Amino acid sequence: MLILATILGYFAVLFSISRLTQRRATNETFFRADRRSPWYMVAFGMVGASISGVTFVSVPGMVLSSQMTYLQVCLGFIFGYLAVAFILLPVYYRLNLTSIYTYLGQRLGSRSYHTGAWFFLLSKMVGSAVKFYVVCIILQQFVLDALGVPFIITVIGMVALIWLYTYRGGVRTLVFTDTFQTFCLFTALLLIIYKVMGQMDFSVSEAVSAIVGDDRSRVFVFDDWASPHNFWKQLVSGAFLVVVMTGLDQDMMQKNLTCRTLREAQKDMCSYGVAFVPANLLFLSLGILLAQFFESHGVALPEKGDALLPMFVDWSGTLVAALFTIGIVAASFSSADSALTSLTTSFCVDICHRPADERLRKRTHLTICVLFVVFILLFDAVNSKSLIDAIYTIISYTYGPLLGLFAFGLFTKRRVRDRVVPAICIASPFVCYAVDYLLQKSFDYHFGYELLMLNGLLTFLGLWLTAPRHINENALL
Repeated sequence: MLILATILGYFAVLFSISRLTQRRATNETFFRADRRSPWYMVAFGMVGASISGVTFVSVPGMVLSSQMTYLQVCLGFIFGYLAVAFILLPVYYRLNLTSIYTYLGQRLGSRSYHTGAWFFLLSKMVGSAVKFYVVCIILQQFVLDALGVPFIITVIGMVALIWLYTYRGGVRTLVFTDTFQTFCLFTALLLIIYKVMGQMDFSVSEAVSAIVGDDRSRVFVFDDWASPHNFWKQLVSGAFLVVVMTGLDQDMMQKNLTCRTLREAQKDMCSYGVAFVPANLLFLSLGILLAQFFESHGVALPEKGDALLPMFVDWSGTLVAALFTIGIVAASFSSADSALTSLTTSFCVDICHRPADERLRKRTHLTICVLFVVFILLFDAVNSKSLIDAIYTIISYTYGPLLGLFAFGLFTKRRVRDRVVPAICIASPFVCYAVDYLLQKSFDYHFGYELLMLNGLLTFLGLWLTAPRHINENALL
């Protein structure tokens, strides 16, 4: 009942914020928040929006298999956010874009435009549904099974809640709800860390010393070039991950494009880019403390890192379960609500080309919520972890073509053969998969995040080799 009451109170605050931000809402409000968002609120909220419920569970457990090496990726994020702030944002603001994929239409052509938009729509819909499915399962097990609530009702109810507080205000509502949800997420995280320290009779200084002295606190790997955790691989990959999965992702860019000016948007981007290092340091530090806690009690650590934090929740009782639930809900809802809003925006603007049609926007938003429910229930019906892992792998391949398309448009002055662009973008992930498979079989080399760069490079080369030889004068503007 404590957990349920906490969740109900949480949603009461969300709906209060929604009512205040949905007054006199139009399509311009839904898509761009009337370009009046305070940059510091966008920056703070984006930290939480970038941390999904799956991340909340998974990152602490990373220390069991890869120590603290994930921080190398986070350091790479900083360079990626600088690139987005000073290369991509000036283009988006100069063209006054609502959807970032409109740039592809203006620079490369209509088929390139629709290819980029469809890659985003399909990968974001499936990827967000998988993440939300995992969170629904966790909430079902921790809270709703005991109340006899069927899983289908859980899914419909949670998606309906997102629809209710976003259907009118859209991204303007999200700027404010994300700020609240980020506050809740980190409050829950810090209180869980405090609870673990209390269980181990640690002061803050003792906890820091215990973390630093643990073998799992290793951050940098310079001595193994074949390792996917090598410093340079992860640093460069982290930068490219941000460029592609933030700078070329309508979901992540939509709120950044609501700032009043380019200057404010750049301050927002740089601020929350730097914030990812201390944020993930907290998650990884929690993982080390949890591992030490269970080892001190003679409890075997789980084989899969994802089970580490839930295992502590089971061990500790109701209060920690309530904090864990709030952290999961805050992380998952702040990423799912922005995904649904950006999908609505992209479909109305990029596919239908009717950004002013309010009726279309409302119907699209509702339809996407229904599709979201359908995908989640399909994942539950199949109930195959191998399928979900395969879906995550497929999604990781779909962002490479976006990287190639934008890189070609930004860094060359050539035209493309627009009619062959869809074929190139579809073929590139398959070629990447084949290369990855052959290298594993022949040289036991395993691609990490750098596979994204290979995918983008193959798309870029395909566009270059098939492009007409003359220069596109529009590219000079």
